[in-house]
Amino acid sequence: MIKIAAKTLIDLEFPTVCKQISEFCITPMGIEKALAITPYPTGKKTLFGLHQTNEYVDSYQQDSRIPNHGFDSIHHEIKMLGIEDAILDTSGFHKIAGLSETVNTQIKFFNKNQELYPSLFETTSEVEYTKEIVEKTGEIINRFGEVKDEASPTLLNTRRAMNVVKGKINSSFNTALSRYNEYGYLDEIRESVVENIRVLAVKAMYRKKVKGGILGNSKTGSIVYIQPEATMMHTRELNNLQYEEQEEIKRILRTLTNFMRPYRDLLKDYQELLSDIDVIAAKAKYAREIKGLLPKITKERELYLKEAFHPILLRANNKAKEKTFPQSIELKKDNRIIVISGPNAGGKSITLKTVGLLQVMLQSGILIPVHEYSRMCFFTRILTDIGDNQSIENHLSTYSYRLKNMNYFLKKCDDKTLFLIDEFGTGSDPELGGALAETFLEVFYERESFGILTTHYTNLKMLANELPFMTNANMMFDSRTLEPLFKLQLGEAGSSFTFEVAQKNGIPFSLINRSKKKVERGKIRFDKSIADLQKERSKLQKTTDSLKSKELLTAKQKDKLEETNTKIQQKLESYQELYDANQRLIYLGQKINDLSEKYFSNKKKKDLIGEFLKIVEIENSKRKKETPKELKVKKVKEKKILQEAEAKVQVIRERKKEEKKKIAVKEQHEANKPKAILKIGDRVRLENGKSIGTIDTIEKGKAVVNYGMFTTSVSMDQLELVQAMKKK
Repeated sequence: MIKIAAKTLIDLEFPTVCKQISEFCITPMGIEKALAITPYPTGKKTLFGLHQTNEYVDSYQQDSRIPNHGFDSIHHEIKMLGIEDAILDTSGFHKIAGLSETVNTQIKFFNKNQELYPSLFETTSEVEYTKEIVEKTGEIINRFGEVKDEASPTLLNTRRAMNVVKGKINSSFNTALSRYNEYGYLDEIRESVVENIRVLAVKAMYRKKVKGGILGNSKTGSIVYIQPEATMMHTRELNNLQYEEQEEIKRILRTLTNFMRPYRDLLKDYQELLSDIDVIAAKAKYAREIKGLLPKITKERELYLKEAFHPILLRANNKAKEKTFPQSIELKKDNRIIVISGPNAGGKSITLKTVGLLQVMLQSGILIPVHEYSRMCFFTRILTDIGDNQSIENHLSTYSYRLKNMNYFLKKCDDKTLFLIDEFGTGSDPELGGALAETFLEVFYERESFGILTTHYTNLKMLANELPFMTNANMMFDSRTLEPLFKLQLGEAGSSFTFEVAQKNGIPFSLINRSKKKVERGKIRFDKSIADLQKERSKLQKTTDSLKSKELLTAKQKDKLEETNTKIQQKLESYQELYDANQRLIYLGQKINDLSEKYFSNKKKKDLIGEFLKIVEIENSKRKKETPKELKVKKVKEKKILQEAEAKVQVIRERKKEEKKKIAVKEQHEANKPKAILKIGDRVRLENGKSIGTIDTIEKGKAVVNYGMFTTSVSMDQLELVQAMKKK
């Protein structure tokens, strides 16, 4: 059983990753679930979760894209279905039908494409597929969320009667409007609407002459609003019909609610399924953004991260358009613990957190930003002690808190544990704290736990050097500038560069020497040896990088030469074939010329034809007779060769066009670039030239340039600045 504490997740900033994933969710339930992502309890469930996410990522490359999974929450409707005699409204049924339709679409899609998406198929196959909810709702509710006329015969008849009465209302009102307008009883506006009822705008002096009900008057009192008597009668009839309509709708919705009640648990499952798919889709979108993938999962205890990125840092740097440095690190049975040392601000802590966060992400079904050759296993526990954990509530100092943490580590550590400790042993006397930290580390080592820790303590570096399955490592620094290179180097401890950094920051040399005298000579020599080793390593790395780049360049040049050689060889073979063909034609020409001369002298046609046929037969005997099928294949090959040649020509043309465009852009850029003002003493060269000289004199737009061995007069426009004269 895998148990990873909430403190570990917080230490590794896992909640930040969950929040970033939740931003890709499209449903409220999905967002809630994404924020609550935790590592899976078993290795089997972890693998299943990883395959779900990986399959969803792969779907973006497939023609059969996964359909939309969005839905409206039906928490209220599910609650109402649990209450006896409760009635759902039309909007609730509309949401339920939409949810059921979406789930059916997902089930059908994964059933059809189960070979492409086996894990997602298994996820959806566990939920019941039914058309009854959608079909029953469709019989009653239309696509606008209203009860259909055909929902019952009574409702259909009632609504038809309502339409007839509405016609009568309009007809009676128009008749009254026309009659009283002819009498001159109405104001200029003629009619108005009061409380959603059409009324006549009657002049106040004629109000008693118009039969009907008074519903109001204007602010000035000059107009009285009256509903005609006949219209009032039909309106009362309409009100009665509307009441009957509402009662029938209520009866229909009650019947439909009772039909839905047995599906209450299934509707819960539907919501759970779609919200789970929402989280899987969000994980997939997050993986695409950070270029996450599924590394090889091994049953052996090993952790090999190649070119691993910290996802939170990667996203932040991508947004700021800054470079993120990947790390490569390996833990295995014969190299279980790595002790990272070196100066602060070199990337020790971020390397530690990268390993922990990626492990937690993987065990939570999230793809991680590493190289595809990376290998990982699952740990039952991941223990962390990162940062300043001073407890104000419990009145514990940093060191007391860390000791409590170490006590917890000692109880829980075993051979399936990964521990990550930042600044191991700090917070106490360096000698005593270092000794205690060394003892703790020996216990972790004896229990065969895997772990990474950062430290400045020399005794821990020495212990890592002595024990066979523990390794020192350091974050590399530039030996000259002491700037961090953000690259982990395994195999040797790192110097803290304490005195070197102090000297670089302007601390007087005399004070640094006084400080050195206060430290044991052996420690200084040990730290200096490590620092020298790191400097040598840095130089060696630069040399290696330079040699590698030269090797790559040489390999490219070799490939180019081989390609050129092949082309020359092909041309030579073509020329040889052409030469042989020409020689044969010359020989035939000579033969025919001899026959012509012979015939010219003896005029014997029979001999001429005989000799000519003999030549033709000899030539035909050299030719291979080809079948129609072989001729067809030959033509196809020739056509293919011609097409390939045309394609190559087209590519060459396109390249030439691109090169011309680049040259034109470059020339335009150079033309727009403000030209430097040249002065005597400036180092210059001719445009597109290589020789560099110094300006001796300038006169009338011309400069005398001294090249050492000779001088020459050149127009100022033809010169470009290489280096301005240094000011004294």
